[in-house]
Amino acid sequence: MTQAILFDVFGTCVDWRSGIVRAVAREFPLLDAERIADEWRARYDPSMAPIRDGTRGYAPLDQLHRENLRAVLSRHGAECNDLDHLASAWERLDPWPDTLAGLRAMRCHHLIAPCSNASIALMIRLSRHAGLEWDCILGAEIARSYKPDPSVYEASCAALGFAPNEVTFVAAHNGDLEAARRCGMRTAYLCRPAEHGPAQTSDLAPTGPWDHVADDMRSLAAMLRPDG
Repeated sequence: MTQAILFDVFGTCVDWRSGIVRAVAREFPLLDAERIADEWRARYDPSMAPIRDGTRGYAPLDQLHRENLRAVLSRHGAECNDLDHLASAWERLDPWPDTLAGLRAMRCHHLIAPCSNASIALMIRLSRHAGLEWDCILGAEIARSYKPDPSVYEASCAALGFAPNEVTFVAAHNGDLEAARRCGMRTAYLCRPAEHGPAQTSDLAPTGPWDHVADDMRSLAAMLRPDG
């Protein structure tokens, strides 16, 4: 039986792309803000790889965001007047329309928390901005690694005092769910076909044997009700 529900956040709970595009457009009105945002996001996973494989010590996502942004702007010959402020746009993202009601419904019956690659500081600020109400903040920083490293999922379950099979992990990304499933967690796929914009080609449908599949957070909340 599910005792707690953990969530991927970027893309699953919040619309990262729209927020990042807006922030880039405000700073650089003459540049292609969508291209900058997509290139910035494309460096996300590669920048974590050396930390996962042990060739670089742990660095919080806030730092990686700044490093990646600096590299992208350099490629475009652009200079930012306040790099730190633009990099912190990841703290000012809006929730998907169904997120808040869905989280409130799930929190009535379960402990809920993020299991995100965000640092604790980033997640606190993002959650206050977006209105995400968690019971605690879990994820990469407590494991000193990044998903899909198994230690991130395992440390988050352990912090709650539950075995992995007592925890459901929710994500819009099949790869994230597969990593959680291998750790013994229950899984729920939440479809977010617009996460990467109109040209999205990945994660348009579930590709694994997930325990639950839902089109929105409120439907998933109904599926996860103890009496559901």
